[in-house]
Amino acid sequence: MQQEFPDAEVFEIKKTELKNPIIFAGFVGAGLVGPVAINHIIEKLKMEEIGVMRSKYLPPSTVFMRGRLRHPFRFYANPEGSVCAIICEITLRMEGLYSLVSTILDWAAEKGSKEIVILDGVASNEHDDKAYCAAEEDLVRTMADKDISMIPQGFITGIPGGILNECLVREIQGLTLLAKANKVAPDSGAAATLIEALNRFYEMNIDTTELQEEKERIHSEFSELSQKYVEHREEIAGMYM
Repeated sequence: MQQEFPDAEVFEIKKTELKNPIIFAGFVGAGLVGPVAINHIIEKLKMEEIGVMRSKYLPPSTVFMRGRLRHPFRFYANPEGSVCAIICEITLRMEGLYSLVSTILDWAAEKGSKEIVILDGVASNEHDDKAYCAAEEDLVRTMADKDISMIPQGFITGIPGGILNECLVREIQGLTLLAKANKVAPDSGAAATLIEALNRFYEMNIDTTELQEEKERIHSEFSELSQKYVEHREEIAGMYM
């Protein structure tokens, strides 16, 4: 008898020893800042795909990039097992988000992770080259020392908001880094701003030159997904301030 499709599960395609990894995550939002930034991090840290999200709440869609078929909701790890990345390249509806959120955080806890960082965009007319954060009070003060500004007020919805809410009641620290981004097109400049903020705060050294110089290629690769976001923006919007 065929097994019923799960509410949500992380299906691991490769067994990897993880060492209490920090997790960076990007979901569809303004300027596709999350997916563009996470995709760049995956490439620069030479991360390998280790799992995918299976869920009956995901739309029956798949992703082609440069002619290559790939699952739209993927999990990655660097060779050292110290950094993981989660990237979702499809729009998500509100139905079933609690199942997806719980599954992500259950997986993170199982791997010993103590911190998850969501990279996202805030819809704006123009990018201001600044990174903003929302986190618990002590962390916000620390980030201010690295030129990452606190967001005075606002609300976060969709899967980013669900993850951050759930982090508040679990033993995992949740925070989000945000940049003002183009309302209707992929914004690689905003993605670069967030990676540079990660570099400052986590003492990383991820080169963002390609994000700045290959805007046309990135725009072309992510243009269809960006259009999908615009069409569903009110339902899956991630951040207002």
